[in-house]
Amino acid sequence: MDIETSLALKIPIKQGESIRQWLLNLDLIRKDLKIKKNKNYLYIPIKKNISDTKFSYEVIELSFEKQPIKISQYQDLVSLPEELKTLLPTSFDIIGDIIVLKLPDPLQPYTSQIGKSLLKTHSHVKTVCSIDAVKGTYRTRPVTIIAGDKKTDTTHMEYGLSFEVDVSKTYFSPRLATERYRVASLVQPHEVVFDMFTGVAPFPLMIAKFAHPKTILGIDINPDAIQLAKRNIQNNHFNTTIEVLQEDAQNAAKALDSLQLIPDRIIMNLPFEAFHFFPIALSLVKHQTIIHYYDMLKEEDIEKRKQQLCTIAQKQGRILDDFFIHRIKTYAPHEFYIGFDITAKRITADVA
Repeated sequence: MDIETSLALKIPIKQGESIRQWLLNLDLIRKDLKIKKNKNYLYIPIKKNISDTKFSYEVIELSFEKQPIKISQYQDLVSLPEELKTLLPTSFDIIGDIIVLKLPDPLQPYTSQIGKSLLKTHSHVKTVCSIDAVKGTYRTRPVTIIAGDKKTDTTHMEYGLSFEVDVSKTYFSPRLATERYRVASLVQPHEVVFDMFTGVAPFPLMIAKFAHPKTILGIDINPDAIQLAKRNIQNNHFNTTIEVLQEDAQNAAKALDSLQLIPDRIIMNLPFEAFHFFPIALSLVKHQTIIHYYDMLKEEDIEKRKQQLCTIAQKQGRILDDFFIHRIKTYAPHEFYIGFDITAKRITADVA
């Protein structure tokens, strides 16, 4: 056991936690030494003498047991020029045992160091990938492995469900877990649910687990996504509830007709592109359908988008009401991942 003598603060045990937090905020605690305590006092090793401040607690010298310093933030391990430290991402996605993150151009020379630091601070993570923006018909992201195992496939757990995901071949966002659960909680028994951009089928699987729909149909143009979706349906034992097809959303009516389905609820999770497919979704509304529409919008553009959707509906003989608009996550400064819950109705002679 290694022992070292250090200055320490002697604190009554009842005030110990509040003073410890105060010292942490001031970065005064020696984290390489174990805090001591007895029945009455806590002894906290400190970096410098603070007895000359207006402080009523006694500063003493005491022997402490050494301990390894626990580093909780990967940023603490990355050696960068001071002007670049603020560019280090403070948030990133963890999908299964893979971290995916976007790195700005000035950090590109340091990608290996950043990746290795993330592996050290996230013990369950095996691979770190740098990604670019989603693009292309198949909604994929250019991926570069910067640290860890040379793999892009993983199994992600969410609300007791398992999803096989390949981050280089399909798009998947773990940050939508709460939103998927929220939508599932709204689904009524015996509904027909249609997911126009299903990916690896996270929305259908969440709905199948927590609701009792009549059936769920998911389509996606990406063949890799559909292959993984089928495995996920099989692995989670929802073969009788969910059907998935490789199909372009432009052919949504064809996919529904093939199974003789009329949707009660449509999910349109394709930010940046869903707006262009909204007329197709409206064409599927026979009487009344709930549409979960997702978009990336700046705060000042939200109301404008709502009016645009209403105008499109009116041109197609549909009316939209019961709008519920919520901000799911921040995508960029002043830009949000927005969800619209919309009730779409076919206009009849009785509707003004």
